[in-house]
Amino acid sequence: MKPVIAIGCIALLLVACGDAPEQENTVTSEGAPDAGIELPEARDGVVEDRFAILALSCVHREYPNKIAHVLTSDADARPPRELTPAFYGCFDWHSSVHGHWLLVRILRMDPDTPFRTAITDALDVSFTAENIAAEVAYYTGPDRSSFERPYGIAWYLQLVAELHESDDPKLRDWRQILAPLEREIVSRIRAWLPNLAYPIRLGTHNQSAFAFGLMLDYARTVGDADLEQALEEKTLAFHRNDVNCPLDYEPSGEDFLSPCLMEADLMRRVLDETVFAAWLGGFLPGIPLDGSDDWLTPGVVLDAEDGKLVHLDGVNLSRAWALEGIASGLPGGDPRKAALMASSALHRETGIAAVSDEHYSGSHWLGSFATYLVTRRGVTGPGRE
Repeated sequence: MKPVIAIGCIALLLVACGDAPEQENTVTSEGAPDAGIELPEARDGVVEDRFAILALSCVHREYPNKIAHVLTSDADARPPRELTPAFYGCFDWHSSVHGHWLLVRILRMDPDTPFRTAITDALDVSFTAENIAAEVAYYTGPDRSSFERPYGIAWYLQLVAELHESDDPKLRDWRQILAPLEREIVSRIRAWLPNLAYPIRLGTHNQSAFAFGLMLDYARTVGDADLEQALEEKTLAFHRNDVNCPLDYEPSGEDFLSPCLMEADLMRRVLDETVFAAWLGGFLPGIPLDGSDDWLTPGVVLDAEDGKLVHLDGVNLSRAWALEGIASGLPGGDPRKAALMASSALHRETGIAAVSDEHYSGSHWLGSFATYLVTRRGVTGPGRE
């Protein structure tokens, strides 16, 4: 049986800066020869430690679980750990994938993290050739051509890119283990892009702009020039002539991605800064020139136990990194940069304050968004660090 991870300090809030409860953190491995993986306490003021605890508490937690699963026969009615044995935790496949990315990101950004042993042990359980072979078999099964497209597969490529950039032999080994599923995903993306006639302008998983950004970062990191060109061409075909994005209509009630801001954050990846500055003026003409932060109000969550409504905590985090990304794509003296960064700071503060372990509806995924933000992955990004 796969390991189940239980965190002793379940009452620990991620935003707390005081002393953690004096209670041992333990990752238990039911049925494994070694009874458990001991977790250190989170360091005061190091929010990434608390994000690591969130991911470690869910990457091998099988239930509750929501699977997007096409059954072709009775034989397909199996538990998540058998269907996708590497990425069955964290409530759903895509959250499991970016939960694993979070842990790899922590290893790369903080090689001396006190969580290194716990993270490495957990990833060793997930990242095996046998598990990835089963993931490939599932992914390439009948009637699954759109499985986790584009959000989940984009996060998988982000995970691969994170491993690819590392010189650590352990991470390089994991990168090779993940390669078979990577190849299948890239092959399907290449087949899908020519057939995608229109952009997907949603604020949730199917949005094309956010996924394209992660895919572009991956392609540039691993040197896949063909995929990079295909994504750039599709991005420009979809968005070069877009104007007057209705930012005042956002957010929608279940958004965790801003359609307008994610599109702008994508376009700064494919346009040089002078062209991007002009394009942004037509696309988001209302960005203030006075450095104010009150031109975009953070989303409000009224019920954090509701798995859909809690998406608004995510929109604040993703807005924060998109605003910073947009600012980074402008020339140094652009007068809009101050207002973009001021609003980013406001959304960052609001978003980080909402990340806690109180409700699994948010804790199984918000740590990944927070880590992407605070480690500046979207700005420094693959190939740009």
